[in-house]
Amino acid sequence: MMRTRPLKVALLGCGVVGSEVTRIMTTHADDLAARIGAPVELAGIAVRRPGRVRAGVPEELITTDATALVERGDIDVIIEVIGGIEPARTLITKAFENGASVVSANKALLADDGAALHAAAEKYGADLYYEAAVAGAIPLVRPLRESLAGDKVNRVLGIVNGTTNFILDKMDSSGAGYSEALDEATALGYAEADPTADVEGFDAAAKAAILAGIAFHTRVRLDDVYREGMTEVTAADFASAKQMGCTIKLLAICERAADGQSVTARVHPAMIPLSHPLASVREAYNAVFVEAEAAGQLMFYGPGAGGSPTASAVLGDLVAVCRNKLAESTGPGESAYTRLPVSPMGEVVTRYHISLDVADKPGVLAQVATVFAAHGVSIDTVRQTGKDGEASLVVVTHRAPDAALTATVEALRKLDTVRGVASIMRVEGE
Repeated sequence: MMRTRPLKVALLGCGVVGSEVTRIMTTHADDLAARIGAPVELAGIAVRRPGRVRAGVPEELITTDATALVERGDIDVIIEVIGGIEPARTLITKAFENGASVVSANKALLADDGAALHAAAEKYGADLYYEAAVAGAIPLVRPLRESLAGDKVNRVLGIVNGTTNFILDKMDSSGAGYSEALDEATALGYAEADPTADVEGFDAAAKAAILAGIAFHTRVRLDDVYREGMTEVTAADFASAKQMGCTIKLLAICERAADGQSVTARVHPAMIPLSHPLASVREAYNAVFVEAEAAGQLMFYGPGAGGSPTASAVLGDLVAVCRNKLAESTGPGESAYTRLPVSPMGEVVTRYHISLDVADKPGVLAQVATVFAAHGVSIDTVRQTGKDGEASLVVVTHRAPDAALTATVEALRKLDTVRGVASIMRVEGE
């Protein structure tokens, strides 16, 4: 039987995602009620600019007083899609204090202060759901938090930013340079006017922190995630990658150490073999590859951003939270029982692709090989081309600690015969 009293929902933020959430809640109200077991009523929408035209959004629900909205006391669920740290953190905490559960799409806040938010939710007997914070419409948080709760996840490897994947895909497929590909992404609306959060890896790093925390049952904050952007990737890098049978992606990589005593989380561009499933992820799509002990290899793929995909994830969480409200229960909270430390990037074992500009004369290769040997780094392959006294030397290493590889590169820069280090890129996914 369906309960007649509606569950009241308040929305914080009504931009692209918030407007789409409002539209779906309105047009699919009967379906949502049937799936939940009670009708849901949009009771208020907090915005910063009330005069903005919002097609399909009831004007009578608009307010600029977000604090008053979350403190009403009759709100069952708060949906937070304003982003950023403040005032989102304060508003979510007040929502818990006033008996409301929260659905959030705020990756930055969750990566920065997720532990405190989970603690507040637990204290007040509320839910905190955030499927939309990572990879848009792709069901990923709930499978990691619930479906794989009985398994041991060892690795999460993924493309979690659509803007950077679009740019790198265009560079790969058309031979365009970074600036040209970024201009196209901006013109099509994939990149913001200020793309820093995307292209410098901040967005992907926040998502990596969330995924690592859930996957490994430990606390991982944004500051724990090693981050490199992809603004220095060139057409020459893609040419080298193709010669190796690879392409280049900006990857979020979360791993459990071989001895199980620590974890790592990192974001950086990397070459991956064309045979790897992530190599075929095109345009602005996202994909995440999960390796678990019992389940084996799993891949989650789909649109990772945009109003409709993100709203889909928000509404999925809303249904789950509302069902919990009716059952007078809560869903899974934070699981951080392992308390595993996050190792620094220097301890990560990986491979390097290094392109050097060197003097084209006898003995150069021997000098370079000596530097690698001195730092305990084994060379896998070497490719050399030369003309008019100049040469290009491409070295691909075997797996070694990142600190040793970094030290090797710094030592190479000091050789008189090395005119410059043209590019350095990790090789993953093999």
